[in-house]
Amino acid sequence: MTNHPHLPGRIAPSDLADQKASWPVARTESFYESAYVSLRRDTIVGPDGAEHPRAVVQPAGAVAVLALDDDDRVLLVDQYRHAVGHRMVELPAGVLDVEGESGLETAARELAEEADLQAATWTEHLLTRSSPGYTSEALQIFRATDLSPLPDDERTQREAEEADMSQWWMPLEDAVDAVLAGRITNGLAVAGILAEHARRRR
Repeated sequence: MTNHPHLPGRIAPSDLADQKASWPVARTESFYESAYVSLRRDTIVGPDGAEHPRAVVQPAGAVAVLALDDDDRVLLVDQYRHAVGHRMVELPAGVLDVEGESGLETAARELAEEADLQAATWTEHLLTRSSPGYTSEALQIFRATDLSPLPDDERTQREAEEADMSQWWMPLEDAVDAVLAGRITNGLAVAGILAEHARRRR
């Protein structure tokens, strides 16, 4: 490891990556359990033996879909999000809430449910963690291309906030501009759009 020549820290190796690790848990208290999310407080023990209470929000996990049409437009949806009091511009997305369903199967289901679309070509696009200081949530983004409309008899009747959802097609470069200008702030949309932009420039 080489220290930075004049700033604190070390020069990173080209293969720097997250590493699985675990501090001992002295005790755990559970506060809330549901099919979608749980809340607990773990008291962890650091290398020096000191104890530290940490709240842990444990959702089921989620997926999102970066869907691109043949003219390089990205599919965006908007819907009301009560927690932030906004209609948010997002990628089609959903929670891993069907037992035995893979992330890819969930992504395909969400694309069908939220946009009446199916895709012939799927690739893994990006894995991100929303806020690892307090939640274990892992978010997988899939890239979907070779799109076609879902047959009418296979379409879902959308409910609640999704019943008021709109679908939009935006050129990828315009979506990048919207992210950088702060008009699109949903974390999965930001990550998925900018990752697509970056991959094309490698």
